[in-house]
Amino acid sequence: MYKIFSIECTGDACVGDRVRFTKTLWVGRYPNARRAGSEVIVGLIVKDSYGADKQQHTFTILRHDTNEKIRIKGRNLYRAGCYREPWRDEYNGYSPTRAAALEEKHARGDAARADRAARRDQEGWY
Repeated sequence: MYKIFSIECTGDACVGDRVRFTKTLWVGRYPNARRAGSEVIVGLIVKDSYGADKQQHTFTILRHDTNEKIRIKGRNLYRAGCYREPWRDEYNGYSPTRAAALEEKHARGDAARADRAARRDQEGWY
């Protein structure tokens, strides 16, 4: 059914990727929540960010079926595997447009980690 989502991008999704992943559904409240199954989500990553405190990667995804935006942590996006469609300019597994988006994402992540390390060093965590 989803043969076009043939490229695994677990751990390295970026803005502009059309992705398919599985999200676990829960019923009840913590700490007594029960697993109620899972759903397959297909959508376009429209935004990603790193949290200032803990550098938790968060994605905003525009769902294909409902056109609603959802926010999901990177650890949850990648948990059961994440697959993407090839980009329009992708040839033999390389897309210059996607490479630029990944470079920008990785630069922001490096800067966020450096800021956190400096802040923790200043506060005396080490």
